[in-house]
Amino acid sequence: MTDVAIVDYGMGNLRSVYQAVRKIAPDAVVSVTDNPGMVAAAGRVVFPGQGAMRDCMREMEARGLRQAVLDAARNKPFLGICIGLQMLFEHSTEGDVPGLGLLPGEVVRFAHDLKDAQGNKLKVPHMGWNRVHHGEHPLWSGIEQDARFYFVHSYYVQPRDAALVQASSDYPQPFVCAVARDNLFAVQFHPEKSAAAGLKLLQNFINWKPA
Repeated sequence: MTDVAIVDYGMGNLRSVYQAVRKIAPDAVVSVTDNPGMVAAAGRVVFPGQGAMRDCMREMEARGLRQAVLDAARNKPFLGICIGLQMLFEHSTEGDVPGLGLLPGEVVRFAHDLKDAQGNKLKVPHMGWNRVHHGEHPLWSGIEQDARFYFVHSYYVQPRDAALVQASSDYPQPFVCAVARDNLFAVQFHPEKSAAAGLKLLQNFINWKPA
């Protein structure tokens, strides 16, 4: 049986995610798959993604993965990454498209006129290393407060339930960059591109035993 299934719906940075998981769990059986049955049978599921929300939702539906992803997000250790976080919510203003509706809230775009404290214009997409201020959760174990993680995104989530929020970052105002509920954890940044802190988060996920 596959220990870790990385969901392939044609829109993720799958090779980097796969290599990072193999590095921290060399003895695990790790599969990159678009097979709903393999996702259902896996012990843990990683749900990455890149690109536009509408395209990601369309490609996931086209591969028949919707129910397998929903079931995994409800029933087993599940890690969403980047668009894999955003797709869990009800709606995105990017293309005015519904998400999976598993978590209450919306995905919104950074403002066009962002400026830093010195008045310099900030670019969208937000791209690069940013400090992450995190809460208490097993996946943050061994990761220092305000550790830097790597981001590439123009949109971010606005959960309606404050209890979901597990971390925030600033660009330049605070925005939510990690959420958690029960067996589910999802992040806006890319742990697979975030050096030691990102590998530690992935290792914590592999070892996580949700109550």
